Amino acid sequence: MRVTEQDGPISGPQAGTNVEPPAGDESWLLRAAEQASNDAGGVSGEFLGDYLPMLAAAATLGQFPVRAQIEAVRVQGRRASEQGVSVGQGIDLYLSAARRVWSELPAIIRERDNKAVRAAASAVLQVVDDAVASFAEGHAEAGREMVRREETLRRELVEDLLRGDAHLSELVGRAEPFGLDLTRAHQVALAQPGQRLSSIAAATSALERVVLDRFGDRDVLVATKDGLVVVLALAAATGAPGTSDGLGTTGDLGKLVYRELSRLKRGSPWRVAVGRAHPGAYGIARSYEEAREGLTMAMRMQLDTPIVETRDLLTYRVLSRDQPALVDLVESVLHPLHQARGGAEPLVATLATYFDCGCVATTAAARLHLSVRAVTYRLDRVKTLTGFDPMDPAHRFTLHAAVLGAKLLGWPERSSSSPSAGP
Repeated sequence: MRVTEQDGPISGPQAGTNVEPPAGDESWLLRAAEQASNDAGGVSGEFLGDYLPMLAAAATLGQFPVRAQIEAVRVQGRRASEQGVSVGQGIDLYLSAARRVWSELPAIIRERDNKAVRAAASAVLQVVDDAVASFAEGHAEAGREMVRREETLRRELVEDLLRGDAHLSELVGRAEPFGLDLTRAHQVALAQPGQRLSSIAAATSALERVVLDRFGDRDVLVATKDGLVVVLALAAATGAPGTSDGLGTTGDLGKLVYRELSRLKRGSPWRVAVGRAHPGAYGIARSYEEAREGLTMAMRMQLDTPIVETRDLLTYRVLSRDQPALVDLVESVLHPLHQARGGAEPLVATLATYFDCGCVATTAAARLHLSVRAVTYRLDRVKTLTGFDPMDPAHRFTLHAAVLGAKLLGWPERSSSSPSAGP
């Protein structure tokens, strides 16, 4: 925009000022507006505002627009954006209007000398240039404000949905513009980067495109919370277990999120936890809490799997709910292992690997990089010290539960008892 004075005309030659515009007949401007609207695909001529009189003044008097006129065009650009008219359609309207005004000029204007016509053309071109630029700027400003408002509304909605304490009827109304039907079952996936990121926005943007393409643009939200990527999706679309219209027998939301985030250069290795599908608005908060608990549990249990499903952690959740009982179980069953040479830790690790391998000593030995004889010797020491035989099905459950409890408690590292020397 070439504005040089606050309220004065935009700089340029004031040519042709001795030529008066046609008096009382503005029908040609109305025709130009109607034809420009048709040229632009039916965009309302109301968005032209005072643009046509500006063009007429430029063509007939050589007048250049003042700042207030150009600012008025900016307002029209904002209005067009707010009413869903694209910037391309608006610019088409303005350029078509200029072409129509020039072609519809009354004959008296066409009879002027060449110098006056050239001056008028110059003034018209500057009006078009300044007006189109101002319209586009106004349109962009409104668009940015709309994006910021939508992001704020989305962030607040996600916060309230995950917290689960907002009024239900209010949540339903706020969720509708984002395509969420809170009467249906949804599930939540949380993705945690393996390394600290300065900004997690890039991961969110990349993932959102893939998630929307896979599951559709309704009942899907991708956001961030507390340094985690949050994905909310309709359970029926993700194939979550327990949904009658799911796409598969196992959910694939976690697999999709992990696969796409692992392609990014930063943040790897990612860990993804997926809550179970629950119906209703408060079911979203429940699924979110399950996913958060899944991330916490995976770290405490030192699980090496990158995708954690809540249903796979139900045993751990049961064990962790009664902390005093869990401490009693671990201390009662495993405390005697402190008497072993080297302490309890090697024997607890052997038991954990043995149970993870389906109680197959050869597989456990390979994973521990020990001989089979060394593994069986350690299992015998467990039997001798605790009175529970890992190879006896009747004792195995108690030992396995105690070993899982030890992982949850960080035992024996956090044990108050110090290992004593043993044979």
